[in-house]
Amino acid sequence: MNPALPVGPRTAAVLALASLAGLMMLCWPLLLEAQPGQRVEPPFVFLALLPLVMVVVLAEMGEGGMDSRVLAVLGVLSAINAVMRGLGAGTAGIELVFFLLILGGRVFGAGFGFVLGCTSLFASALLTAGVGPWLPFQMICAAWVGMGAGLLPRRVGGRAEIAILAAYAVVASYLYGLLMNLSSWPFALGIVVPGHEGSLAYVAGAPVLENAHRFLVYTLLTSTGGWDTGRAITTAVAIVVLGPAILTTLRRAARRAVVRPGSPVTVGPG
Repeated sequence: MNPALPVGPRTAAVLALASLAGLMMLCWPLLLEAQPGQRVEPPFVFLALLPLVMVVVLAEMGEGGMDSRVLAVLGVLSAINAVMRGLGAGTAGIELVFFLLILGGRVFGAGFGFVLGCTSLFASALLTAGVGPWLPFQMICAAWVGMGAGLLPRRVGGRAEIAILAAYAVVASYLYGLLMNLSSWPFALGIVVPGHEGSLAYVAGAPVLENAHRFLVYTLLTSTGGWDTGRAITTAVAIVVLGPAILTTLRRAARRAVVRPGSPVTVGPG
């Protein structure tokens, strides 16, 4: 079972570069050489460059096989995701955007999933007035969720496929929460969690393992058992309940939207 939109070598290279830029934007505080107590400013150049990188990815995907019909499917799925994200609004970790993102990446492939993650979060931010410095982080993390779904083993179907997608949804939900925490944790001052002695704030110039330990404890105590678990349960349950029907619908749409080289073109409702 091949993806509807396979990724070519050039597009794969662009996706890899975009992902590398996103990792640098997220992980730079842990690798920064600074004096203890020195004030660390966020690299605003990353926030400016990452959207440009994503525009390059979108352009490359357009040249690599996203014709008007596939772009129409992308627009519809992005709009649905934007509306569903507004309905859930992340209350108690209830996120309704990720299950359709995972199913779309599964059917159309890693490249489509990457773009769908970007466009879904961008559209939802415009719809809910959620545009801010956190948006590029949300877009790249959601893009990885969609891309990862497209990279799952292809030769499975039926209940085994739903089980794999549900398990992936759980893992991706926790990783999304961890990465989003990493985007803001270095700039939160004086973090004190009830029941835990000492501060969990980022310390500039501290060893990588020491800061990583503070961050993991901070994540476990503040989001893993609440927001992230709610997101994981919501997404996995939605995939189990709605996944089979939506996968069938998306694959039917993929057969109509994607024209492979050498394949006949059908005109009309049939």
